Amino acid sequence: MPQPIGRRRLLAGAGAAMLLAAIEGCGVGIANRRPPPAPPLNLPRLRASPDRITAVTVCTRPFRPQGPRIEVEQVDTTTVVHNYGHGGSGWSLSWGSSALAVELAMAAGRREVAVLGCGALGVTSALLLQRAGARVVIYAKDLPPNVRSSLATGVWSPDSRICLEQHATPTFQERWERMTRQSYRTYQTLLGLPGTPVEFIDNYYVRDGAPGRREIARADDGRPRFAELSGRVADLSTAAEDFGPGLHEFGNRTLRRHSMLMFNIAGYSRMLVSDFLANGGQIEVAEFHSPAELARLRQRTVINATGYGARALFGDHSLTPVRGQLARVIPQAEVGYGLVYRNVAFVPRRDGFVFQALGDSDYYGFDDEATVPDRAEADRAVNTIGSLFAAG
Repeated sequence: MPQPIGRRRLLAGAGAAMLLAAIEGCGVGIANRRPPPAPPLNLPRLRASPDRITAVTVCTRPFRPQGPRIEVEQVDTTTVVHNYGHGGSGWSLSWGSSALAVELAMAAGRREVAVLGCGALGVTSALLLQRAGARVVIYAKDLPPNVRSSLATGVWSPDSRICLEQHATPTFQERWERMTRQSYRTYQTLLGLPGTPVEFIDNYYVRDGAPGRREIARADDGRPRFAELSGRVADLSTAAEDFGPGLHEFGNRTLRRHSMLMFNIAGYSRMLVSDFLANGGQIEVAEFHSPAELARLRQRTVINATGYGARALFGDHSLTPVRGQLARVIPQAEVGYGLVYRNVAFVPRRDGFVFQALGDSDYYGFDDEATVPDRAEADRAVNTIGSLFAAG
């Protein structure tokens, strides 16, 4: 059976996390049956050069060793439902995770609910609360596009640094699968909408040699491994297609193609916020420094979707930052495919092409909260992908 797509597998072997490991195992069918040979490719030429970089942005993804925190905490008279700590899987799991959080919040029996945070988890929580009949106010220090979620890569990556392998109990895996499937179903309803908030693209894993060997190394230095759970949702992935030399414009290299979901985050975020406001929701700019300050809210039920901010606000020091940097490049309307080559990922987002260095291990960027852009890394990432087109 084809292996599924997880973010660290798709973009890294790491979410983040996304295509590498999954792609390696794909394409082998029952009794060695494989799809018929694919016709030669004719991919539009990508203009990848550092002079086309418009910005370099850095995101610190909120990783928890035990996985996302989706549970109730009573803070004096306030019922707090936590919904944070998704690593590199925030956008991918947002609808399924928020559905669990909303279920817990509505069980408190109140119809006025506050949401802390206006990122991926905050806005989806707020929308699902509205659909459940609640009156909702979002309280946030920052609003899109000035939230951490806006700095994400924008690819479907449901098991990207979702937890450490040792915490992936059967109960955890079942909940993860529920979140993954519900989110995936929801994303199918967003295809084809104005502004293309969500779409499928073809992604090509490019190798200098034969396909099949993993380039992103799993932890082998005594550090614990990250869980890889995508085998539970293998039916959500597509079969791989291989392209050898002569079937593409990249010389003697080999290519492996998969289809994957991509989020055009700028338009998608705007759509979510607009829908929330159109449904009667309110947004108030506010900052909280301790749980005790929640007492000043009129709402006695709160969903906490502050992401990495929960480390300071709720004292959750299990949260670990995972640094990820994007080189943002002028888009080309004719280019709609993605590439992974030499541990660099290119994603053709319509709101600006992005290039990301994935590093050579699952721990690349781990426990690094630095947000200062590294222009040299950005240039290397763009030049690595650009080298594929150097002879064209």
